Amino acid sequence: MTTNQLNYVPYSDAVEVKQPNEDEQTRQVVDSMARVNRLMFEKHRHAIRDAHAKSHGILRGELQIYDNLPQLLAQGLFKTPATYPVIIRLSTAPGAIMPDGQPTFRGMAIKVIGVEGPKFLPDQADALTQDFLLVNHPIIPTGTVETYLQQQLKLEKQAGLPEELQEVQSKLITGVHKLLDVVGLEPEPNDLGIGKANTHILGETFFSMAALRYGEYIAKLSAVPLSEALQPLRGQEIDARNDSALRDLVVSFFVNQGAEYELRAQLCTDLISMPVEDGSVEWPQDESPYQPIGKLVIPAQNAYSPARRVYADDVLTFNPFHCLPDHRPLGSIMRARQLAYETSSQYRHQMNAQPRVEPRSIDELPD
Repeated sequence: MTTNQLNYVPYSDAVEVKQPNEDEQTRQVVDSMARVNRLMFEKHRHAIRDAHAKSHGILRGELQIYDNLPQLLAQGLFKTPATYPVIIRLSTAPGAIMPDGQPTFRGMAIKVIGVEGPKFLPDQADALTQDFLLVNHPIIPTGTVETYLQQQLKLEKQAGLPEELQEVQSKLITGVHKLLDVVGLEPEPNDLGIGKANTHILGETFFSMAALRYGEYIAKLSAVPLSEALQPLRGQEIDARNDSALRDLVVSFFVNQGAEYELRAQLCTDLISMPVEDGSVEWPQDESPYQPIGKLVIPAQNAYSPARRVYADDVLTFNPFHCLPDHRPLGSIMRARQLAYETSSQYRHQMNAQPRVEPRSIDELPD
C-alpha cells in the first residue's frame, strides 16, 4: 500500500480526551518542578531549565521547506515552499548540569524565525517564531500525565542526591544496558531519563515523541542526519570522560564544515495503534512511514561562543506550545507540560534578571 492510499485521521478537538485527575496531577508536576528549580538555583546561584538544562551547541541555520509537497503534507508552516532562518539548541535532557559521561537523552530545539500569523499562546500571539522540540528517542517513556508525575517525583528525589551518587547510579545503569546488549536483549529506557548510550550527538535522529496537530491532520516529527559528513557519526560511540565532551565534539565539527538534517512527518492513520493520549506508544512505521517535508541546513560556524551560550541558555525560551495553532502539541502529558514550561520559564528569567525574547531576525543571535 502506498502512502497516497492510506486513510489519514483528520484533526478535530475530539482526538484529545482529558484524563481523570489530570488537573490535580498537573498541579503536582508543576509544584515538584518548582521545588527542583529552587534547589538548582541554590546550588548554582543561577536559574537553569527544569529539563534540557545543559546545552552543547547553539547553531545558526535554515529550514528549507520542500517544494511540491502533496496536500496532506503541505499543512501549517509547511503549506508553501519557503526558507526560514532557524536557531538550533543541542542539549541533554535532565534539569541539572551533569557530566557528559552520564548517558541520557539528547535534545534538538528548533526556533524558526519569520513565521507570520497568530501563535497559540496569547501572550506571544504577535511573535514571529515557531518552536519544535525534538529528542533522540521516538517516545516519551512516561506517556501520560499520571506516569509523568511519578517520574517527576523520582527526579526530584534524585536532584537532592550528591553528584557522586548520581554518577555511580548512572554507571550501574549503563553497565546493565551493555550487558543486555551483549545477550541480545533490548533495555527499557530508565524512567529517570538515563536510557541512551554515549554516542555522537550529531549522528542522532531526533523525534517530537508526542503527537502534534499537523494542520488538517495529526503527526509526529523527526529530524534525520542527511548530509554525508553526518553518516559516520550515526551510532558512533564517543569518549565522554571530559565533562563537556559533547560541546567539544559539536564545536570541532562545525569549525570547517556544515551539516544537513531532513525533517519528516509521520501522519496518524489509526487512533488505536497510533494514540494521541499516550505518548509512550511508538507509532508503527509500517502503518505510516515518516515522509520528507523539509531540510535543516547548518553552515560551518562557531557553535558555542560565550555570547551564544548566554543568549540561548538565559534569554531564549523553547516551548512546544510556542507555535502556530496548526502545530499545537496533543495529549495529556503535553497539556501538563504547557503549564510546566511557562512556569519554569518565568522563574528562570526572573531569577537571572533576563527578559524573555522572541527574536524577529536571525541577526539577534550573537556570533
